[in-house]
Amino acid sequence: MISQMISWINHFMYGKLLILILLAGGLYFTVRSRFVQFRLIRRAFASLMEKPADGDSNVSSFQALMVSTASRVGTGNIVGVSTALCLGGFGSMFWMWLIAIIGSASAFVESTLAQIYKKRGPNGSYGGPAYYIEAALHSRPLALAFSIFLVLTYGFGFNMLASYNLQSTFSGYSFYDPTWSPWIIGLILALLVGYCLFGGGQRILKVTGIMVPAMGILYVLVALLVIVLNFSNLPAVLMRIMREAFDVSAIFGGFSGSCVMYGIKRGLFSNEAGVGSAPNASSSANVNHPVAQGLVQVLSVFIDTLLLCSATALMCMCSGVEPNEALSGAPYVQAALQSCFGTVGPVFITVSMILFAFTTLLGNLFYVDNILNYILGHVPGKGFMMVYRVIAVLVIFLGAGLNAGLLWDIADITMGGMTLINMPVILILSKYAFAALKDYERQLSEGKAPVFHVKEIRLPHPVDYWD
Repeated sequence: MISQMISWINHFMYGKLLILILLAGGLYFTVRSRFVQFRLIRRAFASLMEKPADGDSNVSSFQALMVSTASRVGTGNIVGVSTALCLGGFGSMFWMWLIAIIGSASAFVESTLAQIYKKRGPNGSYGGPAYYIEAALHSRPLALAFSIFLVLTYGFGFNMLASYNLQSTFSGYSFYDPTWSPWIIGLILALLVGYCLFGGGQRILKVTGIMVPAMGILYVLVALLVIVLNFSNLPAVLMRIMREAFDVSAIFGGFSGSCVMYGIKRGLFSNEAGVGSAPNASSSANVNHPVAQGLVQVLSVFIDTLLLCSATALMCMCSGVEPNEALSGAPYVQAALQSCFGTVGPVFITVSMILFAFTTLLGNLFYVDNILNYILGHVPGKGFMMVYRVIAVLVIFLGAGLNAGLLWDIADITMGGMTLINMPVILILSKYAFAALKDYERQLSEGKAPVFHVKEIRLPHPVDYWD
């Protein structure tokens, strides 16, 4: 009964409500900003090279991009894309691209707002939706509601799903026993994460910090190699994507399982544009102008969906392996690589998933650590953090052995809850982001290096920075 109720809520949110809010909001931001995600794309790359502004933080715009990109890039780029293709068809990829292109404008607005309203702390700046909700709308209850959804999403939903996705990559090996293997793999993963959470594992963190970017680059290169080896299939694949994306009878005949719904759900899960997660990282950057960091977050969305998700999708579709429900998840990606590279292919995906999932789990818990400070109003004590981390480890263990459909639904609902709060809020506050954009472009037109002063946008709320 609980599973059915969760499934019904999920279909309602993504069948009607969230699609309308995400597309309408993203289109509004795109038009209102005069297509900022395209017009100022060169400035976005230039902003990456800017040195941190003078102040008490040494976090650069590039470092903040890496933090937010690290939280985005993970199992969703592999398993999420595969699931969309197997359950929604090739057309889901078009809608994934569309939600990224339109959603990048939402990412620009939310990250610019996070910069404007960021708070000053002993170790630099911090902030995010909870802080701009309370500062601008004077609604701590709404900010708390967002914070609780963030804890549920990153501490529970995403981490259970990442654990399941990781163990599912072993399902194609002969030693895998569906009864016991998920729990054993989940236990090993939970113990490793716990080792890092409880003060150890610095060497593990350093190693994965080096290997994950390298694996990400290697993953894209392998995907490109598969596409090149099967280049003759690419025109037919692209035509099929467009044909299925606009198959009206298939879409409206069963919308809850259509390419539109799966493309938007898995696209949002992967790039998180408008969800309100990336602003937590964006607020830590010490830049000369809030708009610079907003532009950088546009790049993060493009890197995630237009590069990494597309690499997975085109690799699978060009391989010639036909997607179906039985292959949903990691098995489809493994089958695609096996068709090209033999037994080496599935092993490569398994190693990629281990690294991506491990760092994603730690990155998710980092977000939760930070938002707990806001919920409690102070830095939690050692006893509280001990209990929280034990629960976090147990959640990872349990996620490995639960039902995949249930886990996807839970993650989608909690992420949807964040979005349903964040999107209306940034719609209300977007006028200040657009005023900052106007100020930024004015200074560029005058040949200046943009520097922000809050008086230029007549912000009616007090802020810690930009005086």
